[in-house]
Amino acid sequence: MLPFRQVDVFSAEPWLGNPLAVVHDADGVTDAQMAEFARWTNLSETTFLCAPTDPAADYRVRIWTTGGELPFAGHPTIGSAHAWLEAGGVPHGDTIVQECGAGLVDVRRSPRLGFAAPPLRRSGPVEADLRARVVRALGVTDDAVEDMAWIDNGPGWVGVDLGSAASVVAVEPDVGAFTDLKVTILGRWDPASAADLGADVEVRAFYADGRDFGEDPVTGSANAGLAQWLIGTGALPSAYTSRQGSVIGREGRVRLEAADGQVWVSGDAVTRIVGEVDL
Repeated sequence: MLPFRQVDVFSAEPWLGNPLAVVHDADGVTDAQMAEFARWTNLSETTFLCAPTDPAADYRVRIWTTGGELPFAGHPTIGSAHAWLEAGGVPHGDTIVQECGAGLVDVRRSPRLGFAAPPLRRSGPVEADLRARVVRALGVTDDAVEDMAWIDNGPGWVGVDLGSAASVVAVEPDVGAFTDLKVTILGRWDPASAADLGADVEVRAFYADGRDFGEDPVTGSANAGLAQWLIGTGALPSAYTSRQGSVIGREGRVRLEAADGQVWVSGDAVTRIVGEVDL
């Protein structure tokens, strides 16, 4: 039996964030067992905490979706760091250092848990044929897109700026057209709405693996890529808060801020289930 936690990430309010399953002391768990358990939890991600192989790291995390392993993902980074600390983990220094498939990721503890966005693996303009596929899958017109770019930090995201938050909320994706696309969209709230919601922008993230389609509740990697792209171009300020999940009954909040050339992605994490799992 291995220690287990289920953590709600990017919300301090119960059941409004993105849940993450975390298995501790998982060095002896095989890849096949990880894949099987991740499919069974049916969450967007399940993580397995292991001893680090890099002496600079405090722990190593394996991140699995229902369809396979990811080198990096955002809400699993914050949720895994939270679970590791809660289980008695003590970092070597002031910053937690996570080892994952994308390398070493710094996680700061204050004012809330937040990770340093890893460098984009792919950035820049989207190819014309892919842009056409994305526009069709989102069910919008091409002239409704203010900008589009690769913001791939591991999962394979394409970012789309739709200008207004209302446009983001109104999107009704064409599920059949998504096939293997991973697309995240963003729009801005007007000042009055932003003050009322406690959020400056609205974000949604859609993904497909050839069989299944989904809308992610709250996505750290997508928000990280959007911030690196749009803060970098000056289309967004150096610090802002995004809301995600409202269309599917969640109310996640992600804080993004750029300082000294680094984008930090922060949010709340609260353990909702503690127990043991027999793998």
